Order: sequence, then structure tokens, then C-alpha cells
Amino acid sequence: MIRFVTPFVTLKTLWTDRMIAYAIAYLFTALVFLAVDLLWLSKIARSFYVEQIGDLLLSQPRLGVATAFYLVYIAGIVAFAVAPALKADSLVQAALLGAFFGFVAYATYDLTNYSTLKDWPVAVTVVDICWGTILTAVSAVAGFQATRVALRFFQGSI
Repeated sequence: MIRFVTPFVTLKTLWTDRMIAYAIAYLFTALVFLAVDLLWLSKIARSFYVEQIGDLLLSQPRLGVATAFYLVYIAGIVAFAVAPALKADSLVQAALLGAFFGFVAYATYDLTNYSTLKDWPVAVTVVDICWGTILTAVSAVAGFQATRVALRFFQGSI
């Protein structure tokens, strides 16, 4: 199990150690999530989304809004999947909690769209929920593993 404390624990040390761990987790989770989602949206599934919801798409995405989504969503992955998995030192927990968080978040978005928008295709709903589940699980696992390695490296060098 990874310990976030030194032999002489103070509240400040405990807080600092945890914040460093969370920052590392956020960084690695974000790198994986952003890289894989960019590949998905720009190369792999672009034609699918254009074919299915092309009339609803902007010619250029609103980058500020996209940035806000990524900042918030990755914080959610760390808080609800990576951090609990680090505490339990469990790769399986990272994968399962990541998958569940991705499923809930993407299902919320897609099922709301399907229930309220006239031309929202069921195919987009199904594909997007599956994608969010997989992407979030993979990102949580990568963030968990990279954070474990980084923390062991740093703790071993002190």
C-alpha cells in the first residue's frame, strides 16, 4: 500500500503529501484522457459523429467550454476513481470505479440529449456511453499506475 506520510507526521506534511499525490494523479490522468480522446474525436470516430449529428456540430468547437469540461471531468476521475484506488492500492478498483464514473457521466449527458432533443440518434447515445466508460476506465488505470510509480520513485529517493 502506498503511504502518503513520512515517519514524523504533521498535519502540514500529511496535507502536502496528499496534494502532491493528487497533483501527480491529475497530471497523468489528464495526459492519457486528453491524448486518447483527441485521437477518438479527431481520427477514429470523427466521420461517425459528423454523419450522425453533423447538423448540430459547430465548425470549430468552443475551446473555452471544452477546456472547462476537461478540467472538471478529470478532477472527477481523480476524486472518484484514482484517489480511492490509490488508498486501497488496487488497480482493479481504479478500473471499476473509472468505468462506473465514465458510464454515469456519459449516460447522464447522452440520455438527457436523447430524451430532450428531436434529432439526437440512439446510435450516438450507445456509442458515446460505451466510449465514455472505456475512456474513463483506461484513464483512471493509467493515472493510478503512473501515480504509484512516481510516488514510489520519490519516496525511495528521500
